[in-house]
Amino acid sequence: MSEPRLTVRALSARGVDAPLKLPLGTSAGTLRSAPLLLIDLETEEGVTGHSYLFCYLNAVVPAIATVLGEVERSVRGDRIAPADLWAKLARRFKLIGVQGIVRMAMAGFDCACWDALALAAGKPLVTLLGGAPRRIRAYNSNGLGLMAPEAAADEAEKLLEGGFSAVKLRLGYPTPAADLAAVRAVRKRLPDDVELMVDYNQALTFVQALERGRALDSEGVAWIEEPIRHDDFRNCAELARELATPIQIGENFSLPEQMGEAILARASDFVMPDLERIGGVSGWQRAATLAAGSKLPMSSHLFPEASAHLLAVTPTRHYLEYVDWAAAILAEPLRIVGGEAVIPDRPGSGVAWDEKAVKRYEMV
Repeated sequence: MSEPRLTVRALSARGVDAPLKLPLGTSAGTLRSAPLLLIDLETEEGVTGHSYLFCYLNAVVPAIATVLGEVERSVRGDRIAPADLWAKLARRFKLIGVQGIVRMAMAGFDCACWDALALAAGKPLVTLLGGAPRRIRAYNSNGLGLMAPEAAADEAEKLLEGGFSAVKLRLGYPTPAADLAAVRAVRKRLPDDVELMVDYNQALTFVQALERGRALDSEGVAWIEEPIRHDDFRNCAELARELATPIQIGENFSLPEQMGEAILARASDFVMPDLERIGGVSGWQRAATLAAGSKLPMSSHLFPEASAHLLAVTPTRHYLEYVDWAAAILAEPLRIVGGEAVIPDRPGSGVAWDEKAVKRYEMV
């Protein structure tokens, strides 16, 4: 893979509060909008790379932007070679630790670097990485939060628009019976060939997860996602052994090293790294190698635009998690056709701003 020569000139970030078409109720709270940090990497050669981060809380947006300011001071004038820049920044932040908002800022910068390289090469990111544009199987993860069973069933039907053959339901109701009622209402309304994933967002204790998981084993669920604390690999492994339904974890893996620890612990049947936690495009590539070595099916978490490119070159690719949270501020949102993400055959990662929309939703 030959990368163009580019030099870091400046790094800037803007916060937007993008509206969600469907509110997302989880065991950790309800999301009604998505606080995003939009990153622009200017180069001396006139190419500007883009990426964005999902910040979870509006208050976190300026904090990450501040860290990005330190990233800019550290790398201004450097050649854009993502692995070298990551190593340099890891040394710079060693004493505070490459975790939390530091890791998120570094990952966002890494993604912008790869976007700039692909733009400069005149190639889609997937092509720069050695693959080719193709369609990637996706599941619809918009909505389907905690709500009354019949309301969830109504919403599940709406999520099939676009030809989706898989959707994800959030669980974590006060009782096992309530969880089952939601699953059964949704499952009854979906065609038999549509897969249903469920996500607990770490809501359960191990004992609760074992009980509810055994009940779900007879409900035709494709996977149970993060039933317990995300880093409790010992008990995740026990659930994976005891339950017939596959266990899915990974959105909270902090860099590929932690994913490696989970794999050694046999903590799950599937993995689903998140770009801003696994270390951007560079971290994803290392994670994909780990998954391939263990023959673990690997899906994505959020960031469907860049993740589609990455899954296309992931040997054990499984599912793209599709959310449209950034669509409101993108010049050309990711297209879904027949339940598959269509990787655009144009230079870059597919992330570019609709400036009028950015101004409309920009945080002040």
